[in-house]
Amino acid sequence: MIEVSDMEFSIPVELPLDADGFIRRECPHCEQKFKWHSGPANAEAEQQPAPETYYCPLCGQPAGLDSWWTREQLEYAEEAATPTIMEAMDAEVDKMFKGVKSTNIKVTRTGRLHTPEPPMPITEPNDMVIVTSPCHAWEPIKVPEERTGRLHCLLCGAAFAV
Repeated sequence: MIEVSDMEFSIPVELPLDADGFIRRECPHCEQKFKWHSGPANAEAEQQPAPETYYCPLCGQPAGLDSWWTREQLEYAEEAATPTIMEAMDAEVDKMFKGVKSTNIKVTRTGRLHTPEPPMPITEPNDMVIVTSPCHAWEPIKVPEERTGRLHCLLCGAAFAV
């Protein structure tokens, strides 16, 4: 889930998972796509502390937790949040002029801000193959089927071969 927020409110935007419970990710360094499991994959995973950093399984570079959105996910989140944002802005404009009374000024609102329709939901295909690292087997990933050779653990960055 992506949350589009400011100081006043937050707008949850649901992103789809594939049939195995994985969500697509994009490395901010190499820009390649892979998937990680959304939520604990098993009982052992539930016992683990939340990581502060993830490592790209394809290039091994680290990045913060909120750095892995795909361009498509970010665009969808923006489009999905826009109607709510526009409605909130419209309400704020109404509040701004409510109660404005003066003998010299008359305020009349003649229109509303355009509120676009929400976008069509995006889907997540059930592609890629599940791989587990030897060091953190409770944190599976999915990588493109054609990917062979060296991969990196999502949690510690250690290289391993498939």
